Parts: sequence; C-alpha cells; structure tokens
Amino acid sequence: MIPLLKLGLIYLPIAQTVFDENHSIYSVKSVHAIPLVKDRAQHVLDTIASHISLSHIPDDGTQDFALASQREESTSNARVKFADGNDVKIMSPAVDTVGDTQAEELHSSPPSSGTSTPASSESLANHNVVKAIADRMSFWTRLSRRQPTSTHDSATDSDEHQSLDSIIQSVQGEPTAVIDSIIASTAPPPESVEERHTELEDRVIRECIREYVKGCMYFAYHFDITRSLQNKHDQFLRLRTEENLLAKLNALPPDPSIEHPHSKVDPLVEPFATLPLWRRVNREFWWNEWLSKPFVDAGMHSYVLPIVQGHFQVSFFDLPTNSYMSEHDPVSHVNYLIASRRSRYRAGLRYQRRGVDEEARVANFVETEAIMSIKRNGIANVFSFVQIRGSVPLYWTQSGYSMKPPPVLLPECSSDQNLDAMKRHFQRTIPIYGPHTIVNLAEQTGKESALTNAYKSYAKRMENKDIRYYEYDFHHETRGMKYENISKLINELERTFESQGYFWISDHVLLSKQRGIFRVNCVDCLDRTNVVQSAFARHALGVQLEAVGLAVEPQTGRPGMDIVFNDVWANNGDAISRAYAGTSALKGDFTRTGKRDLGGLFNDGVNSLARMYSATFSDWFCQAVIDFMLGYRTTSVFSEFLLKLQSTDPRELIRLSKVRAEAIATSVSRVLEEGEPVLAGWTLVAPEQLNVKVSDKFEEKILLLSVRALYIVRYDYTLEKVKLYTRVPLGMITKITKGAYILSPLEEASRDPTQNAGFSVTWLNTDLVSSRTTSYSYRNCPVDISKSDNALSSHVEEHSQLISGGENNVGNRLLRMIHTRATSKLGISSNRTESNDTSFAAFKALPVGSARVRNGSRYTEPADDLASAKSCKEAVDLIVDAIKRACEDIGSASGDDFTSEEDIVSVSEAQRTTSIYAKMEYGVKRLLWLGG
Repeated sequence: MIPLLKLGLIYLPIAQTVFDENHSIYSVKSVHAIPLVKDRAQHVLDTIASHISLSHIPDDGTQDFALASQREESTSNARVKFADGNDVKIMSPAVDTVGDTQAEELHSSPPSSGTSTPASSESLANHNVVKAIADRMSFWTRLSRRQPTSTHDSATDSDEHQSLDSIIQSVQGEPTAVIDSIIASTAPPPESVEERHTELEDRVIRECIREYVKGCMYFAYHFDITRSLQNKHDQFLRLRTEENLLAKLNALPPDPSIEHPHSKVDPLVEPFATLPLWRRVNREFWWNEWLSKPFVDAGMHSYVLPIVQGHFQVSFFDLPTNSYMSEHDPVSHVNYLIASRRSRYRAGLRYQRRGVDEEARVANFVETEAIMSIKRNGIANVFSFVQIRGSVPLYWTQSGYSMKPPPVLLPECSSDQNLDAMKRHFQRTIPIYGPHTIVNLAEQTGKESALTNAYKSYAKRMENKDIRYYEYDFHHETRGMKYENISKLINELERTFESQGYFWISDHVLLSKQRGIFRVNCVDCLDRTNVVQSAFARHALGVQLEAVGLAVEPQTGRPGMDIVFNDVWANNGDAISRAYAGTSALKGDFTRTGKRDLGGLFNDGVNSLARMYSATFSDWFCQAVIDFMLGYRTTSVFSEFLLKLQSTDPRELIRLSKVRAEAIATSVSRVLEEGEPVLAGWTLVAPEQLNVKVSDKFEEKILLLSVRALYIVRYDYTLEKVKLYTRVPLGMITKITKGAYILSPLEEASRDPTQNAGFSVTWLNTDLVSSRTTSYSYRNCPVDISKSDNALSSHVEEHSQLISGGENNVGNRLLRMIHTRATSKLGISSNRTESNDTSFAAFKALPVGSARVRNGSRYTEPADDLASAKSCKEAVDLIVDAIKRACEDIGSASGDDFTSEEDIVSVSEAQRTTSIYAKMEYGVKRLLWLGG
C-alpha cells in the first residue's frame, strides 16, 4: 500500500486580493486525485477541465501546470513517468465529490459559520453532530460493501441496502454465529492483494482530500504568505546590510540602491524574490512540504506551491473622517486583513496532540497577524500586530472520552524534563517574536488547576527576564455570560501594549516595530483564546487608528467597523477550531456580535457533543492520516491503526527511543561483570518466560552481548531497574534459528515475514548458565534456571507486582506501542520444543521505520548498529550475525548448522492459535472503519 504516491493532486483555488492585484491569496476550493496511469489521468483531467474555467489562474507559467494534461508530450521529454498498463492500483475519481461538495461553501470572503451563531438558518437535521453520527453509524441500517472492481460485480440497490434485520433473522444459533454473519456480510475479508490495498488506500485518500477542503488551506502564486510583514522586513534589512558590506569590500559592484538600506521601505517586500517560492517560505507553516518532496527532488521548482493551514481573510470598511483633520477625505477607506498560520509541527487533533514534544514544539501553535492599511492625507499607512497561541509547553495529555476531561501531566516525565522542555520552547520563540507576555486563560480551580499551577510554577522557575506570566481565569471572570469583563484584562495590560507597540510603515518609511508578543492560551487554545485575542486585536486597531488621527471609542466603536472586525475574527476562530477540534469555535456568537445569549449557549452545547463524538470515534484515523501526510510516519501507521484503532504519537516514539537507550545503559551497568566489555545491546519483544515461543504475556526484554556471554534481561521501566537476568556464556550456545515470527494472522502487515521476524537462541543447561532475580531488598539471590519456568516467573512477579504500578507503568505503555501482539491463550508447556538438556529464548524484532525523525532531532534509535536496517528481517540478520561473530571469536560457533533459517512461528501456527475473540474484534474494527 503506497497512498498518495500513486496520485497527483491538483488544487482548485478561490482568490482574495491583498491591497493590490499582484498580491492575491487563494483558498483551496477542491482537490482532485489524479491516477498515475496515463489514460486514466487524461480522462480525469479532461473531466476537470470540462467543469471549471482555468482563466483566472495567473499567466506566469503556473498555468502550464493546470493545462499540461491537454498537451501530448513525448516520453523522452516527460517529467512524470506514467504506468504502462492498468496493473497499477487506480484511485477512483469518485473521491473528488468530497472536495466538490465541501468546496461550494467557500467564497472569496469566508462566510460566517452557522454553527457558532444563533442566527444560522441551518436546521438541526443538517447540524454537524447529526451529520457526523449519521455518517458513522449508517452501517446499522444498510450495508456498505466495497466498490465493485468491474461492471460484472456491480450490485443492485436492493443488495446494497440489505438490512441487518434480515441477516439476524436468517441466522440461528449462538450470538457469536450472528456476529460472524454480520461481519462477513458488512466487512468481508479482501479476496486479493489489490483489494486489500484498495480498501484502506481509498479511505486514506478520502481523508487526505478532506483535510485540504476543510476551508483552512491557503496559498499564493507570487509571494510568501508564511511570514509576517515585520519578519520579511527584518530579512530584507539583513540582506541589504550584507550586500552593502560586500560592496564596500569590493566583493559586489557598487549599487546606489543599497547605499542607504533604511531610506525607503516597501511594506510588502519580498527579500529573496529571485529564489523559487518554496525556498523563501518558513517551513514551520509549509503544510504540503512532504507531498511536494518528489517535485523538489526532481528540480521542478515551478510545480511546488507551498500551502498554509490557517485562515486568511481580507475585508474592507469605511470610517468617517473628522473635518478638522482633513478637508479632502470625508471618508477613510480601511483594508483589514487577518492572517493565521498554523504550525505543522506537532500537528493534529486536540485529544491526540497536547502539550510539548521532545523537540520543544507545542500542539496547535498558531501565529495570527492583523494587518490594517489606510490612506490619510494622501499618505499610505500599513500596520501589523502579531499574536501567538499554543498549548501549554509541558508534557501532558487529556482523554477524549467525556465532555470535559481533566488535563493530566504525564507521570513518567520528571520535573527536570518538563522544565527543560519549556526552556527550549521559549528559546526557540523569543528570538523570533521578542519578549513574551503569557496570558493563561485556563481555570485556576477545578479540573484545569493542576495544569495551571504547573505552568505558573515552571514559568517562575525559568527566571527568564523576557517572559512575563499572567493568569486570567476566563470562566470565573466572565461567569454569568458577562464577556464585557474582558475589558478589565486589557486595562491591566495597558503598559504591556505600550511597550510592545506595533509594526508601522508610513509613506514607505518605517516608523515603529513590534517589540514583544502576547502568547495566549487556554487548554485547547481555541474558544477562550480566540475571544481574548480578538479583544487584544480590537484594542491594537483602536491605537493604530489614533496614530493616524482617527479616534474610535473602544466601547461604542463604529457600527460598520465592528461588524467587519467581529466577522473576521469569528471566522478565524471557526477555521482554527475546525482544523484542531473538527467543529466551529464555541463562544463564536460573542466574537461575531459582541454579545452572549442563550442561543449561542445552545449551539456551543451541540458543538461540544460533536467534538466529543469526533474525539471518541473518528479522530484516531484522521490523526494517522495527518501524521502520514506530513511525513512523520510511514505507511506502517495504518497497519498499527487497524490493530489498535489508534496511532502512536511521534512524540511518544521519540521519547520511547530515549527510554530504551537508557534502559540498555542501566542494564549494562547492573549486570555485566567488572571489566567485561559490551559489544551490543538491543530491546526486543519476547514471551515473559523462557522456553516458549507463544504466550499470553509478552514484554520488552533487553538483550546484551558481551565478549563472554549473552544476557537476557527483564527490565522494570517504571523503577528503571533490572528485575531478572539470565547469563548464558557464549560457549554454551549451540544453535541460533531465525525466521518469521507471526503473532497475528488477521492483518496483512502482521503476516508479512519481512516485517515480522525473530530468532531463537538455544543453549546447554549447565552450571555455567545462571539467573539472578532482583527483589529490591537484601534478598537478591541466584535462581536455578533448570527449575520450572512457572515457579521462576511467580518468584519474580511476587516482588515486581508490588511496585510496578499495574497497567499504567512505562513497561506496559512500551508494550502497547508494539505493532504486534499475542492473540492466543496457549499453555506454556505445549510450546516447549527443546529437550531437558537445553533451553531456549525467543525474540521478535521491534517494528522498523515506524516513524520518520526530523533532521536535527535530539534522539535517535538507541541501537546504532541497526540504523541501516530497513525491515525487521534485516534487523534480525544484523543481531544474529553479531552473536555468531562473538561466538566464533571464542571458538564455539562450529559447524554449518550453528545458524539456520526456520519460522519461529509460522502463519499457519498463528492461525491455529488465534482466538475467536481476536477474530471477532478485528472484524468489528473492519466494520467500523472500512465498511463505511
């Protein structure tokens, strides 16, 4: 399965003009999937061309991209290699309807969201929550079969709408038989490899398209929209200063335009206008970078169009001019633009992405810039005011299985780790934005108090003069829907507004710069944050208008200006909320109208229900698609999703790499004898006990290889201590077997022997082989390994269960991250295949390539010797070769049969041992996620 690599994507835009015709911003109206098979691609492109007009696309070379399909090109000149035949998986153009249906709701100036205001004419039947629930649960009323692969396989409408009642009535017997019949009818297993790929791949494509047509994606053909005006201006000044210095050193020819770099300033300057657009953008806000990588690698720069997620809206309003200030301009025309740029780092949905990651990136980080342009007395003035929002920069999480779940700090992250993460986060943002004023809107009492108190405590411990922490309990201060109390917050921060200032260019002369920023947050950084940020922006707008001689009372204001301003900020809140929570913003009626009433309260309740539903059912798959789309996870994320109905946070994968590396280092220091050099160490999945290959309990064990012995270590990840280890001298090893290690035959990826490989090590039972258990007391003692494995296990568990922390300990969290798991309940004795003279241990390699770690990541996989492995099989080969070489060095690996290839657990064995419960569980998952 290779989603999106078999497709080309074309974005159909709607334009908004920023101040002049040369600066137009486009929103993504719809996305079309183009199969990379020439005839079918031509058919789809012809269909698109027959339904839309491409005349609005600028004639600057970008039009060639849209019209390239209408020209025949020779194979030698073609940059894109199409498949020769139809043997390649084809994406059905039917997915285009997803884009077309949703895109009709977009206009050049985004409309007010009907879900955040009581003025909406939208009926309850069309409401978000009703649509979502009806969409997801539709399989209970009609069956959703896979699309037929040919006309011969097409089913009639009556077949497609067969009710579940008829199935239940026709099946007699136990409930399990009824469930099996339902699963077989609604989500039958694929019959071919192509069908298996098609089934999930189509869903991935649909979800990718849905992400791009939410109304939150924007781009521009000619200029960079990922940077604020002040950021571009600073870049331009640095460039001019460097050129001026080089000219003085005669490294560049004299240029009069750079002798006075501060004389004239273009507010819309492009510092590196000669570079391709993708090389100018801020990568933090470039959402389609990974999808554009093939074009970048091929040098097709004109085909790379950076896309930003967020909200861009241009609006206009007129203000009456005081006659004593101007005789020629009775009305001042004002352009007002909002530009919100959402970071692609730690991107995703709200209950899947909270807090900070190992690279000090926070969830839902958004830079919002309010730009205002006005001409006074013939002089053009451009103002800019920037704010940021982002999740509390600590390690914390929040469950999505209730209406208002409490945020919880991760217990496995220490105080020093949290402090270090917060320091690194602000070390990244302060050089960009200047001194920070943190405005924390979370509750100071109740469920949110733990997070609020921790944030306050760590901010104080940082002792950073560039950070000022301010608390404002939004719910407490505005209780009784008295949102006008927000003005008290602005009054308290008046001095901060004055010290920060704003960016202002008048008549091409820089008059002021913004020298600080507000970092506003609540728990979600959505509803409360948007209300307060809009209030801050309204105050800044009033100050900017006063600077050009237009006094506007902050309370009364001007009706025309207030309508436009409120609409822009309400739409901004809705866009960010749709991207992060799946619904429009709560409290949007106040942002849009300046008033809070019962109708808005009711809409907030419905949106809250929709958010809870999304967090419970649909967000997990959406998150997997987002991680894949941004290049943070490989296609293995979808196999993981089918097994667990959720995907692992890349933050967790990176953190676990560090945990595993520390566990190996701790084990080396605890179990190796003094002066015994270690050759290698690995973390592997293995049954809890020795001499078994399949068990009802698996765990991560540490395997250490020294110059003298092989150490099999059971490790307590909660206490960071060794529970039990077995020392096997290299001379006692008689055989190593490597091959497929299949634990689940249900999903294709878990049956792949390349990605499910393992090995077993067999040794002689002699006095030289020893085991030692750690009881965390003076009772540490050696254990006779030749005794019953069950007795040995119970001896260890007697002590470890008292301190392990149960299901919430890190060891169990590690095991839940593993791609495979045991699905059987076999007795231990039935799996012992060796004689009493020998013992063996079986190991399964951890998944390889489950995450892509970005360049510059602080942590990599602990086992550097496995870095070159592209699959589990290659990792096993490297481990077995290392053990064999160590045995050869002491002269014990004699004979050709020392290593052999044989399945540890074959597919047929896994099928025999898979329980009925596991099969039913997997069938229901297919029914829920692939059947509809």
